[in-house]
Amino acid sequence: MATVNLLEIATTNITVAQQQGSGRHSQTVYGGREHDLRQTLICLTEGHGLNEHSSPGEATVQVLVGAIDITAGEETVRLAAGDYYVIAPVRHSVAAATDAAFLLTVATRGN
Repeated sequence: MATVNLLEIATTNITVAQQQGSGRHSQTVYGGREHDLRQTLICLTEGHGLNEHSSPGEATVQVLVGAIDITAGEETVRLAAGDYYVIAPVRHSVAAATDAAFLLTVATRGN
């Protein structure tokens, strides 16, 4: 696999998200349904987000650009560029506090 620069991809995809009515854009960096590991770069514009949902497996978030709020159960945490977070195995949502890009990693082994 070739080396990729996540910050370059994030910058490009934030621009795409700004042009979308949904205020979001994502790109799979590695994996897919045929893999146990999936990594997706998700870009959200300020004020947009992902509605409450469940994860198909263990998941982490690493914020690359901007800031996001993750609400999992009764807890909301603000994450900024450089922050790494393990998502609790409960329904959760994401909201962009600023234009933001984050790497979502999901391990689906055994699910």
